[in-house]
Amino acid sequence: MDDLSVPDDEADGATGLRKIIHVDMDAFYASVEQRDDPSLRGKPLAVGGDGPRGVLTTCSYEARKFGCRSAMPSVTAKRLCPQLIFRPPRFPVYTAISHQIRDIFLDYTPLVEPLSLDEAFLDVTEDLRGIGSATRIAELIRNRIKQETGLTASAGVSYNKFLAKLASDQNKPDGLCVIRPGEGAAFVAALPVRRFFGIGPRGAEKMASLGIETGADLAACDIHFLRQHFGSQADYLYRAARGIDLRRVKANRPRKSVGAERTLDRDISSGAALREVLERIIALAWARITRAEARGRTVTLKLKHKDFTNLTRSRSLPAAIASEAELARIGHELLGEVLPLAQPVRLVGLTLSALEEDEPPAPVTASKGQAELPF
Repeated sequence: MDDLSVPDDEADGATGLRKIIHVDMDAFYASVEQRDDPSLRGKPLAVGGDGPRGVLTTCSYEARKFGCRSAMPSVTAKRLCPQLIFRPPRFPVYTAISHQIRDIFLDYTPLVEPLSLDEAFLDVTEDLRGIGSATRIAELIRNRIKQETGLTASAGVSYNKFLAKLASDQNKPDGLCVIRPGEGAAFVAALPVRRFFGIGPRGAEKMASLGIETGADLAACDIHFLRQHFGSQADYLYRAARGIDLRRVKANRPRKSVGAERTLDRDISSGAALREVLERIIALAWARITRAEARGRTVTLKLKHKDFTNLTRSRSLPAAIASEAELARIGHELLGEVLPLAQPVRLVGLTLSALEEDEPPAPVTASKGQAELPF
């Protein structure tokens, strides 16, 4: 028999549904730029570098109509949309606004799990104001964000994190979607699998080759088939296809890694030149590690080749990295392991992970006898 039961540490979640909201700001960085410079409103805008090695951090919805998207090379975006306007990112401004939005969340629940500057999960099963309705709370939060920041947010409301995140993307921008108890499996069945968190283009392509295009197709696969083709991801896929997810919203979500990376002005294959670049990356990474007061045991070197394929090397130590010199030593040793390079690289990165405050994520688990709560 397949063990898809609820672990002991998740048992409290199995006796009743939660009320979860996922709030996602709409094209956050680009919307801030359009808010602060009215001349940009209604125009295709990209936040990021516009040089030959530039990459879009994000772009406005006007730009997305042309096929532009986050993480796209700037040269590609300009080819798709010649009239695209570029603005450099202003992270201190975005961070300040993110804190302002988070304060709004905390007026309704202490259970806020930020995922990034522009999105977060909220557990409002027991909200601070006694409102009782997660849908009403999501409406109030969206209205306050608009009134207090001049920006719009989309929200998803459901009885678990997986469904709430899917819902927040359903009616973007400036939308609200509610998936009520009993509706999750049907909602998921109608979605293309590429909408599932964790399934990228390659994963979707592999699924398509197996005849899996939608959530319904995925739900029709038994666990043995999924484990045969998807290994450790199989249990997650099995449950997600049924709308099942009992992970808790974790306040003060721990940071998973700290580091720095830089896209180079030109491709580099010389070991000496790469070591010079790595020295600068080490200094940036250590400054961020110090600022975050992070302590970790695993150092990872990332190199992106000119064809956009990645090469990584990692090393884990028995104790946390204690100094910039130690980080530098390991970083250079990792680089030495891959030299000489088979092809030039366009990006170099170095991160510290296995942080002391890290906890393994709670597994996605099956539900038992869920009781309905008012939404």
